[in-house]
Amino acid sequence: MKDILLVHIFGADRTGIVSSFSNLLAEYGADILDVGQAVIHDDLSLGMLIRIPEDAQSAAVVKDLLYAAHEMGISCKFTPVSAEDYSSWVDSAGKPRWIVSLLGRTISAEQVAAVTSVISQNGLNIQSINRLTGRPTLTETDPQRPACIEFSVRGEPVDVAAMRKAFLAIAARLGVDIALQEDNAFRRNRRLVAFDMDSTLIRVEVIDELAKAWGVGEQVAAITESAMRGELDFKQSLRRRLSLLKGMPATMLESVAAGIPLNDGAEKLVKNLKRFGYKTAIISGGFTYFGELLQSRLGIDYVHANKLEIADGLLTGNVEGEIVDAQRKAACLREIASKENISLLQTIAVGDGANDLPMLNLAGLGIAFRAKPVVKEGAGHAISTLGLDAVLYLLGFRDRDMA
Repeated sequence: MKDILLVHIFGADRTGIVSSFSNLLAEYGADILDVGQAVIHDDLSLGMLIRIPEDAQSAAVVKDLLYAAHEMGISCKFTPVSAEDYSSWVDSAGKPRWIVSLLGRTISAEQVAAVTSVISQNGLNIQSINRLTGRPTLTETDPQRPACIEFSVRGEPVDVAAMRKAFLAIAARLGVDIALQEDNAFRRNRRLVAFDMDSTLIRVEVIDELAKAWGVGEQVAAITESAMRGELDFKQSLRRRLSLLKGMPATMLESVAAGIPLNDGAEKLVKNLKRFGYKTAIISGGFTYFGELLQSRLGIDYVHANKLEIADGLLTGNVEGEIVDAQRKAACLREIASKENISLLQTIAVGDGANDLPMLNLAGLGIAFRAKPVVKEGAGHAISTLGLDAVLYLLGFRDRDMA
């Protein structure tokens, strides 16, 4: 019978360890059934699950591996694995996999303990842990430097909804963001990212800025806040706000646009999405005038928003055509995905308001960005502590991958 051994090699990392051990095993005709390696602060932990042929002697293999380890100044430990245990381990490979992302400005033991407790309580087993952000220096002074680690876990959660709720509670208590995604083929092949515009891609609500310029800021802001909390029907609230802008000269749009800031990380995110071949879209209840300026500045592929009606150089207080409300946003996402021949499971939607929820829930990955609690709960994923470029970490990119 062929022997199966788990070989654990550990010690100071150096060049050529895997090469030396695999060459030695090749001399005996051994099979490598699995292999994994981690290096932390130049300390190596290497595991090799090997199958030794019937015509080879396990004792001889072990002796030669121990001698090789001694020559390299590292340690080696062996654990026999029965055929039954191996078969059981192989069968477990069919269980679902999940990715849990922990994002913040720093990663503390308290945060890791809280996240891993939820993972354990849901019967999931951690397979690997990876840091996606660069290592901080001991003299790090940048308060905006991000930190992200990713847990790859396997199993069937006891209750996915309860797990997400627990993560949201931890995120609020410890000032971090935590995302839970099923690790399937679609997660690794997202192709389209759609953004809300106001308070998502940009830092302000455009209609509020127009209202301030026209002298009706307080009235419009009160209606906007109520709408974003989901207390007012969006179409009704938009009409009420626009009516207060009736008679505003269209020339004021340009001066308002000049003072609108992008949200943190917006340029970096879109630049990298384009670099990696993603399609991008603005799907907004805001206005095409501002969406098209952003399209030109950032290189966005699609813009769907409301077109302000202008007559004799003045805003009429209305929009042209159908209002882009919550349901229309979701429909626009579906239309773009269909046009690009992309599955909805390959789409990402990012927004901050209650009117974004249908679009966020339709997308394969919906992300509430610096959103109200009701939107965070409804979206399932939220980014509140970092900038928009943190979306790249949820896609699995590392700092070294990014422009």
